[in-house]
Amino acid sequence: MTERFVHQLEIEDPGAETPAETRERLREHFPRGSLRRMTQLGLLVGRVLEPMKLQGDEAVVYASAYGESRTLEEYLASFPTPSPTLFQTSIHPSAVQQALIARQRGLRQFYPLTGGRLLGSHALQTALQIQASRTVLCGGEERGSWLLGHGVASEVSFAFAFDLSSDPARAIARIRLEPGPDAGSALSLPELFYHLRDRLALRRVIAPGLNLALEWL
Repeated sequence: MTERFVHQLEIEDPGAETPAETRERLREHFPRGSLRRMTQLGLLVGRVLEPMKLQGDEAVVYASAYGESRTLEEYLASFPTPSPTLFQTSIHPSAVQQALIARQRGLRQFYPLTGGRLLGSHALQTALQIQASRTVLCGGEERGSWLLGHGVASEVSFAFAFDLSSDPARAIARIRLEPGPDAGSALSLPELFYHLRDRLALRRVIAPGLNLALEWL
């Protein structure tokens, strides 16, 4: 059995906010010179990572199925003279990179993940099996516009971050991986987010022979 404890959880649930509205709401969390170049997802992920106080020796796992959907739309719209800035901020791990650059932080271990309906499961499995004194799992999406019609963008914007360690003292939740039934079921990233946001218990067979349990303390 693999067991880790959560001590800190941060959530961003902006609803129907536009990127401009998110930028205005979160402007005090970032250096002024970095703010105008940050994407909506970069702002959301940067805000939830801020209280984690990354020192550089943590392992960080980042999960996003679509990444900067709105920024990718703007980049494609910039042709035939494509914008280098929009290209740079539309790549998948951009949200975490933006937050680190804005605060001049580095990382020794960084694991960016993408995927579909199993992404929540894969992100948790990865974070729980990393050998580090402290692991931070973060993730999120930014809502697309015209890419939604093609099924290649998120329908909602959100972000979350929480830490994992083996120390049970003052923990707010416990997450375990243990042997379970053979049949598995999906755990998407939005579904994981809703369980974290609402502090719902979770017990799920996430892979053949592997059971995941999330318990709030």
